[in-house]
Parts: sequence; C-alpha cells; structure tokens
Amino acid sequence: MIKAAITATGGYVPKDILTNQDLEKMVDTTDEWITSRTGIKERRILKNLEFSDMGAAAVNMILEKRGISPLEIDMIICCTITGDMIFPASACIIADKTGMKNAWGYDLSAACSGFLFGLETGSKMIESGKYKKVIVLGGDRMSSIIDYTDRNTCIIFGDGLGGVLLEPTEENEGIMDSVLHVDGSGRAFLHQKAGGSSMPPTQATIDQRLHYVYQEGQTVYKFAVTNMTEVSRQIMDRNNLKAEDIAWLVPHQANKRIIDATADRMGIGPDRVMLNIMRYGNTTNGTLPLCLWEWENQMKKGDNIILSAFGGGFTWGSIWIKWAYDTK
Repeated sequence: MIKAAITATGGYVPKDILTNQDLEKMVDTTDEWITSRTGIKERRILKNLEFSDMGAAAVNMILEKRGISPLEIDMIICCTITGDMIFPASACIIADKTGMKNAWGYDLSAACSGFLFGLETGSKMIESGKYKKVIVLGGDRMSSIIDYTDRNTCIIFGDGLGGVLLEPTEENEGIMDSVLHVDGSGRAFLHQKAGGSSMPPTQATIDQRLHYVYQEGQTVYKFAVTNMTEVSRQIMDRNNLKAEDIAWLVPHQANKRIIDATADRMGIGPDRVMLNIMRYGNTTNGTLPLCLWEWENQMKKGDNIILSAFGGGFTWGSIWIKWAYDTK
C-alpha cells in the first residue's frame, strides 16, 4: 500500500528581529511579562520582501537537498492566511518564482492548523498514485495583519515559513494517521474582522483598525489546551502508541504554557518536545514545518512523531508520522 513520506524539509526565517525590549518601547509591556506568559523572547519580521519570497527560498532549499529539478514537482499546497494577494494564490506565484512549471496547486486557509490540513491533503494526493512529488508549505507574514498598538496580540506573532516534500513509499512509514476538526462557532474569539466579503475594506474599516488580528486570549488558551491534548491522545490510543513510543512531539508554537500543558498531559518529557517559540514567536502556519526543518538532523528513520496544532476558526488536529530517513 502506498503511503506519503516526507523526504526533505526546507525553511526560511527573516533576518530582522523584533525583541521584547523593542516591544517595551512600542506598547505597555515588559520582557518579564511577555516571557512569563508566552515563552517568547523575540520574533522575526519580514521587510523588503514578499511572502512568496519566503516560500520560494524554502522550495529551492528542498529541491537542492533532494537533488531534483523544479520540473519534477507535480503539486504545491501553500498553507497561509497572509499570501501576497487575495488572488492569485501564493502557490501560483511561488511556482513561478521557482520554475515549477509542471506543478498545479492552491492555497489552503485553516489558520494555525493549516499545515496539518495541507499535509493530510498532500498525503492523499500521493496515496492516489497519480502524483509522485508534492510540496506542502506552511507560513505567514503575520506582521502584515498585526496591530502594533495592541499589546495582547503584537507580542505573540512573527513571520516565517517552512515546508516539506512528500513522495510515495511502500514501507511502513510516512503519514500514518490523522485526526482533524473544525468548529466555526469559535470564529467569535479569533478572527480578522474586515477585509473579507462580509465586511469589505472601506475608509471606515481602516480608521477603526478592523484589518488586524482580534483574539480573546483566555478563551482561545483554554480551548487549545483541551483540544490539542485530546486529539493527540486520541491518535495515540487508536494506534496503540504509548508515551515512551513517541520520539518527538511537534506542537504548534502559540504559547509555551499551552505546549507544556499538552506535553504533560500526554506524558512526554521536555527533552522530546520541539520548541522554537522563544526565537520566532507564533508564525501561525509556519510553526510545525519550521520545527521539522530545524530538527531534521535529530530525527531518525522510524521515529514516531506527533504533530499537533490549534488555530482560529476554530481548527485543530493531530497527525502521526513515522520518519522516513536519516539525515547525515
């Protein structure tokens, strides 16, 4: 039976850094307050480039690592909420910038769970037997929709993008199982009010600062802890996986307290939890693939890896991967 295996990773984080000390000069906050509540020390901000440039950099890295031509890519799925334009899809723009002339694809919008949803979608394309090489990207330029006068949101988010190449395998490895959910009633607690067709841009929506991220932090926090843990436990239970069987937990990097609570309830120690929130903040669609990119050298063929995320919508889910290669 064909499965979809990750065969290469890539990533890009901007060079410009926004520290907690920088934010102290912009809003009423402190480094201690931010660190104690979120675990974030700094985040990256994309300047003088487009979102698609991050995607192109990650794709080129993946192609170079795998030693393949862009013409070999069949499909690209770009998971983001901050693409270059409303249309065309950033997947189209990235394909053009990297020479993937034989690929088709689209953007996928599921907020912070987008990469999980894209990974599931891409794996099914591979399992169909029709497609041999699918790139799944996840990333955001969150600085483009963050209000840097709102201390509740501006401390959390940063910019970055990661991605993976999926290829078919007949070994017992790759994308093994998934549990994915949506609950649209959660939209009241985490959303961008204006800019869509229900509230198109006007001078009034701009003046009222309605084009930025809005979040009710406590509600989102409670829902995220409960549901990230539940789906992660569910995927472990139905596949007879115990905590000691898990080599790595890859949690969405939204808040270190959420990450710690999820890992604790799963019985997984901090030495097996991928964590980069302190350096990048919440890159939304980018957090999971950036972790896979940064930890690629530490993962071994056959490792059981649990990915877990939660995002606006609400969206949430978990995926079990058996890692398919050793990185020299």
